[in-house]
Amino acid sequence: MIGTTGLIFNEPLLWEMGAEGRTAFSVPDRDVPEQPLDAALAGDGPDFPDLSEPEIVRHYTRLSQWNLSVDSSMYPLGSCTMKYNPKTNERQAGLPGIADAHPLLPVALSQGLLRLMFDLERWLAEITGLDAVTLQPAAGAQGELTGMLIFHAYHAEQGRPRSKILIPDTAHGTNPASASLCGYAAVPVPSGPDGILDPETVARLMDDETAGIMVTNPNTLGLFEREIRRVAEIVHDRGGLVYADGANMNALLGVAHMGAMGVDILHLNLHKTFSTPHGGGGPGAGPVCVTRALAKFLPVPRVLEQEGGFVLSNDCPHSIGKLHAFYGNFGILVRAYSYILSLGPMLEQVSQYAVLNANYIKAGLRGDYHLPYDRPCMHECVFSDKRQLAHKVSALDIAKRLIDYGFHPPTIYFPLVVSGALMIEPTESESRETLDRFIEAMRAIAREAETDPELLHQAPRNAKVRRLDEVQAARKPCLMG
Repeated sequence: MIGTTGLIFNEPLLWEMGAEGRTAFSVPDRDVPEQPLDAALAGDGPDFPDLSEPEIVRHYTRLSQWNLSVDSSMYPLGSCTMKYNPKTNERQAGLPGIADAHPLLPVALSQGLLRLMFDLERWLAEITGLDAVTLQPAAGAQGELTGMLIFHAYHAEQGRPRSKILIPDTAHGTNPASASLCGYAAVPVPSGPDGILDPETVARLMDDETAGIMVTNPNTLGLFEREIRRVAEIVHDRGGLVYADGANMNALLGVAHMGAMGVDILHLNLHKTFSTPHGGGGPGAGPVCVTRALAKFLPVPRVLEQEGGFVLSNDCPHSIGKLHAFYGNFGILVRAYSYILSLGPMLEQVSQYAVLNANYIKAGLRGDYHLPYDRPCMHECVFSDKRQLAHKVSALDIAKRLIDYGFHPPTIYFPLVVSGALMIEPTESESRETLDRFIEAMRAIAREAETDPELLHQAPRNAKVRRLDEVQAARKPCLMG
């Protein structure tokens, strides 16, 4: 067995701990006159328990030990890059001049913050090969919505609104939803037998009612869309635009320019590519990069450099408007800024190591798991449970068993074009020793599937919580407190 079961502490709810009068902090004596409180603001208050500081710290520390996390183990969540978050990023984001800045500060007192945003936009433009950037979208999905709003504004300006969007079957699952929110009908595009787009298929589906295409590149099979320039030419020739889902940019940093591929609009997930925190529902950031011709449609306010300083401009008559309060989730932007600045020209090596690590795992597991598309992959590789199904062991069983070996499960059952998919993305920051331990664990699970499948059906066996009824948990969550 790799790893250890360690210690798993039982933990009561906060409301079951503490005692009346116990406190975790003290406040200084009041040095201003007492004032009556508006009765409309008074009430019974929340039912917070009385707890000491050690009780609170130990409670959350013990809870954190129930989970696998990026800080505690490899997190091979394919197509949803879970990069290690360098701690220096947290230090920069926590600097008092940054963390305490109020969004209503006058521009004259915010020059350093605006400079940071201006530089980050410029760097993202250079990295992607596009011309202009907005940092405002709060997540990748909102970035997609931004892109579709720009599609709509562009075609409206051309005097010919369109009604459809082409979306390959290897794109990310949020793409059709984003298109639908803008009134577009999603037209699925089947990928070819080699897992990538066939230009002839795109040409057959592209017509004068189609606003453009949403492409994920590398796609969710972990494969580079090598015909992307031909696809872009076909779409442009019919008056359409090319949107690229940049969720997989961790494979292309410093290696390929999206602009050179014919992409008009691209969103980035800062948590996937630039190491900002991920999970827990945010806050996040999904900057959108566009060509020069589409820059006038970007959300307001825009950060501009004027007379040696920086201003926030709302003088953008073609803008799609405002998408987020103030200027986006600024603290996340600071972390991405810190990440890019600390690596500089070494950003290219991030992608090179990410691709190398994924191919190392693919080669290491080829003999144990079915590989539906046996081509050199980019930053992630996709296996299936085809061999293990002969022993009535599914992708879900394999994923749950990995928890017992100390690894977070990979993405399973996606992409949909692979039945029983196991999508594995190691990222660039895992060492060869860690990759070898992961491969050894996956091989051990493959052997267990043949010799003791019931062991996998019962997994996880060593976690705090055994296998959940995930449908019930999602539809009827039990939230106490």
